Amino acid sequence: MKTLIYCISLFYTSIYWSQTEELNYNDSILNLRILHAAELIDSTSGVLSSEEIKTFQGLSYFEVDTNFRISGTFIKSKGKKFQMPTSTTRLPWYRRYGFVCFEYNGVKDTLTVYQNLELKLDKDFKDYLFIPFRDATCKTNTYGGGRYLDTKIPKSNQLILDFNLSYNPYCAYSIRYSCPIPPEENTLPFKILAGEKVPVGYENH
Repeated sequence: MKTLIYCISLFYTSIYWSQTEELNYNDSILNLRILHAAELIDSTSGVLSSEEIKTFQGLSYFEVDTNFRISGTFIKSKGKKFQMPTSTTRLPWYRRYGFVCFEYNGVKDTLTVYQNLELKLDKDFKDYLFIPFRDATCKTNTYGGGRYLDTKIPKSNQLILDFNLSYNPYCAYSIRYSCPIPPEENTLPFKILAGEKVPVGYENH
């Protein structure tokens, strides 16, 4: 099976952007989670093999919490292109696009925002940015390989970090995938009790 460069269906990410105006906030998040679970168990999507679908027990999430929808200050600061390490030997090309500075519970921190240099050539995702991160829930409540956030190039110096939308790479469900490893600089010292948890049945793995 062809190795996927991006570890979530960007189709479902794009659905979120269109739904937020049509549904209330909680419903838009819950609806996206339903779509993601349906994608995983859909044999025609090819995300999981037939054997993996048989053993798949479901997804697990934190409750939607608007305290984890945080407004940050975006600082555009493009870096040189580099090859981001992944869970395999694959080394996709990224560059730093900027930083988002934010505060949670009185703690100030910064996450680096990246741009995938191959994806930017796709006109449908030319404004797509990528924020891989780890936090203090890794290897307990959440996947040890870290989680991801997607966003768009902001039109101002404000960028919303909606951790309710943080999701696992496909590597959390299958060893067949090659997933970017969050750089050390994107390790948060506190717990992000929002978004996707370890999949059901994988808690003790």
